[in-house]
Amino acid sequence: MTSRTYLSSPDVTQAEEDALVRAVRSGWIAPLGPEVDAFEAELAEATDRAYAVALSSGTAALHLGLLHLGVGPGDVVVTSSMTFAATANAVTYTGATPVFVDSDETGNLDPALVEKAIEDQQRAGARVGAVVPVDLLGKVADHVGVRAAADRHGVPVLVDAAESLGARRGGRPAGADGVGAVVSFNGNKIITTSGGGALLCDDPEMADRARYLATQARQPVVHYEHVDIGFNYRLSNLLAAVGRVQLARLPQMLERRRGWRRRYRDLVAPVDGLSVFGGHDGVDAAAGEDHDNFWLTSILVDEEVTGWSADELRLHLGEADIEARPLWKPMHLQPVFADRPAYTNGTSERLFRTGLSLPSGSALSDEQFERVVSHVRTFLERKTL
Repeated sequence: MTSRTYLSSPDVTQAEEDALVRAVRSGWIAPLGPEVDAFEAELAEATDRAYAVALSSGTAALHLGLLHLGVGPGDVVVTSSMTFAATANAVTYTGATPVFVDSDETGNLDPALVEKAIEDQQRAGARVGAVVPVDLLGKVADHVGVRAAADRHGVPVLVDAAESLGARRGGRPAGADGVGAVVSFNGNKIITTSGGGALLCDDPEMADRARYLATQARQPVVHYEHVDIGFNYRLSNLLAAVGRVQLARLPQMLERRRGWRRRYRDLVAPVDGLSVFGGHDGVDAAAGEDHDNFWLTSILVDEEVTGWSADELRLHLGEADIEARPLWKPMHLQPVFADRPAYTNGTSERLFRTGLSLPSGSALSDEQFERVVSHVRTFLERKTL
């Protein structure tokens, strides 16, 4: 019986197991400890930040970042429509209203629409508490353009880099832009701690505030004293030990994913109407070369040219127990957010309709990848008969 092939399974080796055992034997079983301290320092260095605060999830990091910026009830937050729900959920946790903005051709936030959204909302009397661009599928957004639009209207930018750790744009690593940025270590991300995330920033007050709120807002006194509502958002020492090994292995995992991306390009190149969604595949960290992190390789299907849809290929792969998934359904189409303001241009809806993510994880074996390719080829051959 063939086991299921997933989009992006955790890539865990003996090194992670050894680190976990080391952390257990150290006696630091409760949240926090030396592994957390070391992981934060290493993560900050990797992202060109002064501080990293290790947390229980990327969503928690977004929530705390927004709270530090003073976002609350009555505010609006301009954010990407083409993303996972966690971004908008974190905005909602604060009591603010998400305002959804459509994509440019990369799938990331369109800076021109960002400016229009800010202007319209401010003209209507709303306080725009933040702009939260999302780095889609490991592709760093146009943060220069987004920041310029936000700066013209006095709005801070908090970057959701949950999917893009290891990518670069404009010579800067993912997570280096904005007054703060968040990354995720969920089980399917490019590195994982099983669950977890971090808030990245250069402001010591932002880092201190996040640590304070994430540990139930305890005052520094001998008894339990609270003057603020806090949260249980800190990452455990055990998971941080795993994260340190994963972060050290990131260049090798990124390179393996890049290999899959290049082979998918070769696979689809001869097929009219079929293309890989993403930029070039080079990666030279020493030269500061721009690249995404190849987290998920996705293809775009022009049904008018191919004569078949992305969903038909998805169903074919599903019959072989191979996971394939449409790109994110835009937030402005989600029932839970249907009444929120949205500034659209049709791009995210088109990408959702035509896009399909294929197995891309660094834990994929050569045999698993060849099985995926074989089933894609079989599908293509059937469609050209």
